[in-house]
Amino acid sequence: MSLKKTKLPSEFYAHMKKYHDLMTNKVREVLFVSSPYDAFIMEEDSSMSSKIINEYKGLNLSQPPRLTRTPSGQEALSLLDTRDFDMVITTLHLAEMDAYTLGLKIKEKHKDIPVVLLAHSVKGVHPLPENKDCSGIDKVFIWSGNADLLLSIIKLTEDRMNVDHDTRKSSSRVLILVEDNPVYYSSFLPIIYKEIVKQTQSVLEAGLNEDHRLLIMRTRPKILLANTYEEAVSLFQKYRPFLFNIISDTRIPRKGEIDPHAGFDFLTMVRKKIPDLPLLMMSCETCNREKSENVPAIFLDKNSPHLYFELHDFFLTYLGFGEFIFRMPDGTEIGRASNLRELEIKIAEIPDESLFYHSERNHFSSWVMSRAEVSLASAFRAFSVSDFEDADELRQYIASNIHALRAWRQKGIVSKFHRSHFDADIREFVKIGQGSLGGKARGLAFLSYLLHQHADIHKKFSDINIKIPKTMVICTDGFQDFVEKNNLRKYSYDGYTDDEVAQAFLDSKMPKWLKEDLESYLAQINYPLSIRSSSLLEDSQFQPYAGLYQTYMIPNNHPDLSVRLSHLIKSVKLVYASAYYEDPKAFSKNTSNQLQEEAMAVIVQEVVGDTYGDYYYPAVSGVAQSHNFYPVSYMKPEDGIAHIALGLGKTVVEGGKTLRFSPKHPNVLPQFSLVEDILKNAQRNFYALKINNYPDKLKFKNYSNLEKRDVDDAENEFPVKKMAGTYIPDENRIRDTWYVPGPKILTFAQVLKYNLIPLPEVLSDLIELGRKGMGCPIEIEFAVNLYSDKKQKGDLILLQIRPMVADEEQLDVQITKQDIENAFCRSSRALGNGKNETMADIVYVKPDDFSVESTVQIAEEINQMNRRLQEEKRPYLLVGPGRWGSSDRWLGIPVEWRYISGVGAIIELRNDMLKADPSQGSHFFQNITSLGIHYITVTEVTEKKENTESDFLDWEWINALPVLSESTFLRHVRLEKPMTLKINGRNAMCVITA
Repeated sequence: MSLKKTKLPSEFYAHMKKYHDLMTNKVREVLFVSSPYDAFIMEEDSSMSSKIINEYKGLNLSQPPRLTRTPSGQEALSLLDTRDFDMVITTLHLAEMDAYTLGLKIKEKHKDIPVVLLAHSVKGVHPLPENKDCSGIDKVFIWSGNADLLLSIIKLTEDRMNVDHDTRKSSSRVLILVEDNPVYYSSFLPIIYKEIVKQTQSVLEAGLNEDHRLLIMRTRPKILLANTYEEAVSLFQKYRPFLFNIISDTRIPRKGEIDPHAGFDFLTMVRKKIPDLPLLMMSCETCNREKSENVPAIFLDKNSPHLYFELHDFFLTYLGFGEFIFRMPDGTEIGRASNLRELEIKIAEIPDESLFYHSERNHFSSWVMSRAEVSLASAFRAFSVSDFEDADELRQYIASNIHALRAWRQKGIVSKFHRSHFDADIREFVKIGQGSLGGKARGLAFLSYLLHQHADIHKKFSDINIKIPKTMVICTDGFQDFVEKNNLRKYSYDGYTDDEVAQAFLDSKMPKWLKEDLESYLAQINYPLSIRSSSLLEDSQFQPYAGLYQTYMIPNNHPDLSVRLSHLIKSVKLVYASAYYEDPKAFSKNTSNQLQEEAMAVIVQEVVGDTYGDYYYPAVSGVAQSHNFYPVSYMKPEDGIAHIALGLGKTVVEGGKTLRFSPKHPNVLPQFSLVEDILKNAQRNFYALKINNYPDKLKFKNYSNLEKRDVDDAENEFPVKKMAGTYIPDENRIRDTWYVPGPKILTFAQVLKYNLIPLPEVLSDLIELGRKGMGCPIEIEFAVNLYSDKKQKGDLILLQIRPMVADEEQLDVQITKQDIENAFCRSSRALGNGKNETMADIVYVKPDDFSVESTVQIAEEINQMNRRLQEEKRPYLLVGPGRWGSSDRWLGIPVEWRYISGVGAIIELRNDMLKADPSQGSHFFQNITSLGIHYITVTEVTEKKENTESDFLDWEWINALPVLSESTFLRHVRLEKPMTLKINGRNAMCVITA
């Protein structure tokens, strides 16, 4: 058997979704019928309800049942007619009728309700009286004052109700107890249940969150009670594939008579059919010890004063709940493993003889089974050692599947970071602290959950790995502790520059607990890290503070751990500081949020990419949105839009040169319509992280430790070879290959045209999945890794999901023909919906004085103008060329949010001087639309068109307005009355009239 054939597919492994379907039948309502005296005796120290609740709490079990008590059989029957009960517990002596009569009357109308008789002694109940019809009683138990018995009765009933479904659904394990004497099984069952529950809880991996631990508890072995030989054989035959253990008395009824050999015969039969099943013989006759050796089975004396401890040892030693003890064939101990991680490590180290010894006896299967990993345990039990060519193949099979299981269990969940047993190799998403994850991290966790819940997407696109990056989140309590202990809250108010805030945070001490956790984390992590903000307000549904906070990247490969730790701590401090920078303060003033209430979580995330010389970057980064504000050709808004670029995502989210395409129509590329368009619009530079030959003190102010590289400088690096075509000047054409002489041009043709990876198709499915999952339009940030080894699949790594503000308001805006004729501004590409009559001021960049080289100075002049108008509380219309908010000064005016925080509407001009594509992929754009600020794109043309509905801005009329102020590049004019701005969100039409 080759390893390829035996390797388990990931979907085979147990995952959290199926646990929801287990133990669906619960005992939630119990009717307890007892005489006042019996109730008094049983409730001497506390009520029966309290006893049940305390037992559930003591074992950390959920949903204790509600108990209703009545002293009367007749009243019990009346209650059953008017209310739903899952179970009836009755004592023997009742005023109007005995328990047997009550049981019969109950079964007449409610045959499926289990009826349990609870007696103080065996007298009159064992054996059941022959002169009475006892068929209305399902089981008899003896009360000895042990409240554990109540839990056992309820759980035994639930196990009977669920065993058929749960074994069929998830191969749940089954333990059969064969005992006819109610005194003994009333004593044994509480011991067995408590041991099963406690041991199952003790072996659950600490990394699981509490919800998942409770769900996995549903997979604990079901316990079934057999009172006769025939019943035991029937249960064995029915549940043989799922048996976990059998515990049997020797003296049990067979053919209606007590047979002292029946238990021995039963266990002997079982041993022949399942040689490796753990068997336990229990008897009060010590002479049966010899019989147990002939089975063979473990023997315990029922009368032993140490029976509880002996049962405990049996569970640990033979049922796999304790440590896995590695032994040689002669029994010599050579090692131990207490969890799956240690088991995986040890399997790689043990001698071949030990590996074969344990494999042949199904020890690995039993031990894994006790950890509720039914699928893997079943697979281990199914193989034979002879299926493998040699010990190495067997060893690889066992170790690789344990590793895959450990990794699969972590998908879709956020586990808590523990210094003592953190395993960076399999932990996909961990958190430090007890507070909130913040908005961005919540979105990332939701992405992880979606990918785990919709495993079919992995099957559909099996030639690419779709995942999230390895992530650690410092919860908001880290920020709060840091701010409070260092008295930094004052910086949340106005009056401090960004530099002053940053320095105050850098000069402050990180809490000791957080520093120690970060050091422990870094000790296992050696890949480049991105340190990102995740504030409580960030990426919220209606006010996403997108891009207002800082992100830093560090190489994290210095040989000295203390240097790496200093880089990480400095990055975290600066992300914390950005919560109190001027841009978030300005943005908050436009919302109802108080910045003093802000709390910042921090995402420490694996940087997506690969090493190319001294640099680290991905082949592609991008943003995909489920709503396209600017559909062209036969695109539809709901088809979505994607923006991609070479290198790290700073180019995309800050509005640099990117390639725009619809995932539904990847060959429709308006930017690349002609060869001249491609040469003009193709990406010329990109961002990468320098990971070699960097100074110990990183350049935190220069592109957040990134370097801006020219594409030409990287033309021999693998991503450029794959993403670039070649311009042939003599032919004035671009060939879709790197491997011919000539200038290299980034066209991404291998992805969009030749399907190197199915990126458009995957993005189309993902944005639809995200839209349905969040219930609104969304955008996803992503990155792609490609590998020169053709055998290695590419990676599509999802970095973030957040809501878009694209829903049309319910206001029906009518734009009339008269509006169009009277408008001084018309546009066919406007964002928003509604009517604005609050603006009488226009601030515009003077067309005759504009130059691309001056965009930085223009941004500063806008900042000064904005301050004055904001102080006067006058919203204004801002007009200028190119992409507003772009970090690339050659594509537009690089204003920051605070520079235009008082704006009422914005016009983006596309003309011959600056014909940049619309800026819908940027953070700046997200914040504009989230605040409901109308955003109008006007495409100016040099030739006069007859179509009166084409884009138009009446410069002659604007220039004739009274001038209030003027600077080198700006002019501020004011109307006598507020202008009227109308946008019809359904067709993106806009008019502005005066």
